[in-house]
This record gives sequence, structure tokens and C-alpha cells, in this order.
Amino acid sequence: MADELQTGLSVGTAPDLKLVFYADDFTGATDTLATVAQAGLRATLFLRLPTEAQRAALGPQDCLGIAGASRSMSCRQLQAELGRVADCIASWCPPVVHYKTCSTFDSSPSVGSIGLAVRVLRERLPVGPFVPIVGGQPNLGRYCVFGTLFAAFQVGGEVFRLDRHPTMSRHPVTPMDEADLRRHLARQGLKSVAGIVYPAYGEGQESLDAQLQAALESGPDGVLLDIATPEHLVVVGQLLWQRALRQPLLAVGPSSVEQALLTQWQDAGQATAAHAPVLSDPDADGYPPGGPVLVFSGSLSPRTARQIQMARSYVRVPVPVGDMLDGSAAQRFALQARIAQALAAGRHVLVHWVDASADAAAPRLDSARLVRAGASLVADILRTVRPARLGLSGGDTSSHCMQALDAWGLTYRRLLAPGVALCRVHADVPHLDGLEVMLKGGQMGTDDIFERLLR
Repeated sequence: MADELQTGLSVGTAPDLKLVFYADDFTGATDTLATVAQAGLRATLFLRLPTEAQRAALGPQDCLGIAGASRSMSCRQLQAELGRVADCIASWCPPVVHYKTCSTFDSSPSVGSIGLAVRVLRERLPVGPFVPIVGGQPNLGRYCVFGTLFAAFQVGGEVFRLDRHPTMSRHPVTPMDEADLRRHLARQGLKSVAGIVYPAYGEGQESLDAQLQAALESGPDGVLLDIATPEHLVVVGQLLWQRALRQPLLAVGPSSVEQALLTQWQDAGQATAAHAPVLSDPDADGYPPGGPVLVFSGSLSPRTARQIQMARSYVRVPVPVGDMLDGSAAQRFALQARIAQALAAGRHVLVHWVDASADAAAPRLDSARLVRAGASLVADILRTVRPARLGLSGGDTSSHCMQALDAWGLTYRRLLAPGVALCRVHADVPHLDGLEVMLKGGQMGTDDIFERLLR
């Protein structure tokens, strides 16, 4: 997000607009886009703040999203980014602004600080004192009970307390060593987060409203709401939407914020599907891409490694990270040419890193440089040859790759797996406009997700 952040400020309020979300990474943004689009809402995800002409060309919208990269930003970067975002969103006057986080809330006081994001947005947006923080997203195997977050190792797999999760507790940038979300956010400056725990949901709406009002009297930085089952989404959705109709609110959390609100919009006839997204069966109604597919994986997670092993329909191109970071320009050009030639010949290609940093003699992996190098490689390939579909694996990888492309928006096509959507690219340049793209986090997707992308 660069100079375009200064545009769009003169666009007035849209009467149909129910919600605007800013996602802290691109893969999470597409999950939220899929959630609202599958419910029948008119929705567009912007890759940067839109111009007035771009917004006008879309026509009426129920939901607008902005795909950001604040999850990997320093505090200074995040403050500047969200200040400009807030100034733009404020002119749209939605009843709900959602700061969309990863479902595991991975962040730290110095990188991707959710606490700082909340403080900046509260200062710059015309929102009320109620800042709901929605923990848990059951359809992704994320559960928040008594303020403590649990996460499945994979969808349908074993569930771990977050600070004991085999992957998230060892995240290379923001390891999650605290499962109590109130303590986690307190480290980031939200010292007084109140909590409403799930047993209160069975006490009736009047009692719940009274508990919320009592919690707000102390002026908390936010109110953490448990989500452990799909039924909890209905209760939380009613709590959020009733308050939003009185005064605009800032909500924080994963796509369960939209899932909760959809329970209310559906009852009011403003949405057409259930709040839990229905997966498209790739074997039943899938359609082939009509050409070669390029997948670039910047994720080094064990989950992604299994997915790469299952991708038998692709020419696999392993790239040692040392070669990418320290190799010559000639090496990089040869790699780019090899990939482009395979695509031009109609072959599906999967490019992925090979990490030697586990070797004690290897230098420490510079993840920021690696992400930028991967984004530059993908952008250069697409200027040479256009695949029928593009797959990006890794949250930071997806964010930076999409920022490196000259595209401005995405609309939803179909769901490939929980949290993994296939979208259509909107761009002003012909070699990108209409391209289908899958963005996924390193921990997301079924073992055969790259094969699904071909169907």
C-alpha cells in the first residue's frame, strides 16, 4: 500500500455497506472474502485503498475488504499504515469496521502488534467504546474458552493449547508462547481487556446485555468473547449487530466476526447462506484451469512440505534459499527462464524453497529478504508468461507477492478448503486482469490442496 492510500477519500457513504474489514495478511483476507461472498453478499477485496473510479465501477457493495500486511510490520510501519487506512475508511461510514487478525492471533509487541492496531484505529475512527475481540473460529479448528485459545494442528486434527501447538508455538517471527489472549494482548498495550465467557451465553440476552454493560463501565481496551462452537456465533453476532446499529463499532479477530454477523443478516433476509461456509466439492463441480498453473510456496512449515510432496502433477522446482538470497543475477535469470519455459510448454510448475538453515554451519535465515526475493521472482515470471492460475503458499509470501503485482482487487470464485479460496484478480493491465489466484497460509489446506487447484 503506497501512494494509493491517499485516494478514495472523497467517496461518500454507501447505504448498502454493512462492513469494512482490514486484514493483517492476504491469506486471511481471502478467507473473509469467501465467508461473506458465499453468504450471497456483494463483496470485493482491495489490494490497496481504491480510487474513486474503482469503487464506482463496482456498483453497490455490502462488504469491502482491504488486504494488508500489518501482521509482519514493525510498530512504526503499522502505525503509519493503519493511520492512512483509518482516514479512508472513516469516510465510508460503515456500521462495523473489522481489524481481521489471524485465527491464532500470532503477533508480538514489536511485530504485527494487535494492541497497537486497536489503539490507532480507535483514535482515528468514529467508533463507540465497545471493542469486541472475538476469539476462536470453529470451522478452522480454533476454539476460545475462558479466554484461552486452542488450535488444531490441521483442520480435523489434534487440538493443542496455543502455547503448546507444534507449529504456532515455534513460529519463526511471532512464536505464540501465551494461550491466554488477555495476557497476550496486555503485552501489546491492551492492559484492560474485559472478558465474557461462554457459560454466560446460556443465561439469556437480557443477562448478557447487563454483563456487557457492566464490563464497559470500567472503560476497557476491549471485550474478549469466547467462541467454542458454531452456536456461540449466533449469540455473539446478536451482541455485535445490536450494538453496531446504535453506534459504529470496531471489531477484532478472525473471520468468525463475519460468521457471527451473518447469523443476524441471514435472519433479516440480508444474506442467503448459513454462516458456516459450505465447501465446494472439487470432484463434483470443479473446472480445469484451461492452461498451466504456477504455484509458488514461500512457506517452510511441515504442513506445506506434505502438500508439496502430494503435488504429483507439477514440475517441482526446489530453490535453495541461499541461492536466492546470495546468488548472482545470472543464476536468478536462469531460474526465471526455466520456470517460464516450462509454463509456456503447458506444464504445471511448483516452485518452493529448500532451507539449509537447520545446518549449524548455515547462516541465520533472513526471512524478510527471502519474502521480498520471492515476491520479485513471481512478479518477473508473470511479466514473461501468464499462467491460467496462480497459487501462493505462506501468509507473508502471499501478502508481498500480491503487493508486487500491479493489481487492485479480488473477487471470490470458490472455496478449495477451509480458509483457502480461489479468487479472480482485477487489474488495469491485461496480463493480470482475470487471472485466478489461490492464497493460503502455510498451515492451511488439505494435503492435496495443490492438486485441487488443478480441478
